[in-house]
Amino acid sequence: MKRKSFEKHRLAVAQAASGIVLEIGFGSGLNLPYYRNVSKLFALDPSRDLFVLAKGRVEKAAFPVDFLQASAEQIPLADTSVDAVVSTWSLCTIPHPQLALKEVLRVLKPGGTFSFIEHGKSPNRFVAAVQKCCTPFSKCFAGGCHLDREIEKLIRGSGFDIQKLDTFSTWSMPLAYMYRGVATKTDSFATKSSKC
Repeated sequence: MKRKSFEKHRLAVAQAASGIVLEIGFGSGLNLPYYRNVSKLFALDPSRDLFVLAKGRVEKAAFPVDFLQASAEQIPLADTSVDAVVSTWSLCTIPHPQLALKEVLRVLKPGGTFSFIEHGKSPNRFVAAVQKCCTPFSKCFAGGCHLDREIEKLIRGSGFDIQKLDTFSTWSMPLAYMYRGVATKTDSFATKSSKC
């Protein structure tokens, strides 16, 4: 996902976040140049090696970056501790994305946002069938990547209201149907959390 053509999507997703931000699947820090109005970034990734690759970008950041070596399924932050969460092409590789999204809800402050760009199941039946056939191979050879996850359904089903959603195909990756948007906690989740 280093392609030049994806930079505009990174920019749109990163600029939707402000304040104290958590990025899940930080990788080598490709989103760092696109953040605006960030006071602190928690960079979560299970791989320390990737964070080492991000060192140059981290040193140039205009805000502190704290590395969290962990899975998004168990985020080592307190409840309601961040203003925004960002994910760029990360939900495809997380073994249990529902758990990760529940964790995102847990750490988000009331009124916080989850901005994302992900690839997932295509609405085109033929493409979706090809995605299903290819996913066992992409899981083995592309870092656990699932081509056919139902991204919108996953996000809504985990307790989010999607405020904005753009979906599109890209000629450079015909099997990667894109979902880009911003979501917030549903009212029912916020009410339930306040009663706990």
